[in-house]
Amino acid sequence: MVPLSELATAVIGGTPSRNVAEYWHGDIPWATAKDVASVSGRYLEKVEEHIACEGLKNSAAKLLPKGTIVITARGTVGALAQLGRAMVFNQTCYALLPTDALDNDFLFYALKGTLAEMRALTYGTVFETITTQTFDHWLIPLPPLPEQRAIAHILGTLDDKLELNRRMSQTLEAMARALFKSWFVDFDPVRAKMDGRWQRGQSLPGLPAHLYDLFPARLVDSELGEIPEGWEAGALGNVAENPRRGAQPNSIPPDTPYIALEHMPRRCIALSDWGTAEGIESNKFEFRKGEILFGKLRPYFHKVGVAPVDGVCSTDIVVVCPRTPHWFAFVLCVVSSDDFVEFTNAGSTGTKMPRTSWADMARYEIALPPDALAQAFNGIVRRQVDRLIAAVHESRTLAALRDALLPKLIRGEIRVKDAERFLMERGL
Repeated sequence: MVPLSELATAVIGGTPSRNVAEYWHGDIPWATAKDVASVSGRYLEKVEEHIACEGLKNSAAKLLPKGTIVITARGTVGALAQLGRAMVFNQTCYALLPTDALDNDFLFYALKGTLAEMRALTYGTVFETITTQTFDHWLIPLPPLPEQRAIAHILGTLDDKLELNRRMSQTLEAMARALFKSWFVDFDPVRAKMDGRWQRGQSLPGLPAHLYDLFPARLVDSELGEIPEGWEAGALGNVAENPRRGAQPNSIPPDTPYIALEHMPRRCIALSDWGTAEGIESNKFEFRKGEILFGKLRPYFHKVGVAPVDGVCSTDIVVVCPRTPHWFAFVLCVVSSDDFVEFTNAGSTGTKMPRTSWADMARYEIALPPDALAQAFNGIVRRQVDRLIAAVHESRTLAALRDALLPKLIRGEIRVKDAERFLMERGL
């Protein structure tokens, strides 16, 4: 066990002056502790702000390469990530640059595996903080380099699979959104028929030939503006409902899956995190696998997802389900859209803690297609959502396996070959 300061150089970030406009809004990603803490996987790729080259030159910020390990030093202390691309960061974070004695990827896992010991080294009355002195006392294991690389490879294989599942889920969600927008917002199939670009028996991207007769060839006026002929100007409440299944704490088994707003990511319908109902003290709502959960508190946070299990949720979450199963995909794409979230936010009540309600959500106006078209859309998107839910469960299993192996591997409690054999037996 060796002090971290002997094995890596700590580099703190910086912030360009906010008073100089030309320092900001450039092409260089600028990360904060909030960005690092929001990473659900291993790599930090998206940040809220960017700086310009002039901001980099005139501040303590340093541009570091992809793969660099960053740890938060204030607020949410100990959040770890590796840079998914070259970027800079502010003074709420440290980068850790390993010496030749330490493999960079192994360092990432050694830090993760010893975070509990690090937390005893923080200080501060209002906010937890770590400084460079923390690294003088933070001890990490130091096996030989070949062993480090082998350990990092095993744990990295699991993380890579988790990242693959995450990216696949993002792709499936993006495909569903794009198809919904094309069919039900922009009315591309109708316009293609009107312009003669889609003929009977012909397949176009997103428009297989067998769906030709489900779309009209005209747009007509309505109170919503132009909509396809035969469609109705309606509202979300025409095709969706809010099943208010109340549950009292004493009636909920302690091992029941429990989803609160903190478990729900922003702008992502894949809900891979949940707790249990053990210890809850207030009333909750029941939900069923496949139903849609919408965060009604501060709706601008855009927390909308598909329940991957049966369970209970916070009363700050609205449970939404289609009135008939074949409207599921349509309802999901409506309530997870930017336009719908903006609508609920505009109508929310309360200044510090604005909330929307199902009554307001149900009034959202939209063009409703015939049942046959909703059913065809559901057949496509439902398969994608099923794959997404399957990936959620696989990822939870992989994450649990990684978390179980990590401390044992870095401390030498199990050998690399035994771990490799264990993973091979499971097809990994």
